[in-house]
Amino acid sequence: MAYSDFKLIEVIDSFGLVIHESSGLFANVQEQECSDLLSTILRENVDLAVAISSEKARSEMIISPILLEIRRKFNYEISFFSGVDFTVDSQRGLNGFCDFILSLSSEQLLVRSPIIVLVESKNENLRSGLAQCIAEMVAAQLFNDRGGNQIKAIYGAVTIGTIWQFMKLEGNVVSIDLSEYYIKDIKKILGILYGAIRNAIASLHAQNKP
Repeated sequence: MAYSDFKLIEVIDSFGLVIHESSGLFANVQEQECSDLLSTILRENVDLAVAISSEKARSEMIISPILLEIRRKFNYEISFFSGVDFTVDSQRGLNGFCDFILSLSSEQLLVRSPIIVLVESKNENLRSGLAQCIAEMVAAQLFNDRGGNQIKAIYGAVTIGTIWQFMKLEGNVVSIDLSEYYIKDIKKILGILYGAIRNAIASLHAQNKP
C-alpha cells in the first residue's frame, strides 16, 4: 500500500484517527495580500490551465505559483518540494510521492523536518484526495517526531488549483474544513497557508524556551 491507495475509512482505522468536520474552520484566519507577481501569473494562467484541464497543468500553472508566493513571504527561509518521494514507513503504507511539501527547514537538497504543509493536487473532485493527503500528514507527523520537531499541527490541502479544501492534524485528531475556497479567494488561501507556517514557527519557539 502507498499514500494513494488509502481509502478514508482505511486511513482512519489504520492510524486510530478521529475526524472532526466543520465549516469555516479557518474563517478567522487573517488574509494575506497577493503580490503583483502572483496576480499577473494567475491572471495569465488560470483560464489556460482550466482549458488544458490536466492535473499537470493545474499543478504547474496555479498551485506551484501560490506555494512559491508563500516561500517569498518568508524570505525564502522555508523549503518547497514538488513531486518528491516521501517514504517514512513503507510497512504501514506511508510511502510514495507527495505532490507538494512545505518545510520550515531552509535546506532544499533534502526533505528535512519540520514539515508543515502537504498539498495534494487533483484533477477531479476534492474528496478523492482526502485520504491520500491525511496519510501524508500522518507520515509528516511521524517524520517530524523522529527529527525531534514535535510541532503542534500538520496542515494539509487538497486542490484542483481553482478550488482548495484545508485540514489539520493535531495528535490523532484530523479537523477537516468543509468550506471550499475558490481562486477568487486567493487572499484567504494565502492567509491559511501563511498562518500554518506562522503557527509552526510559534510552536517550535515555545519548545525551545528554557
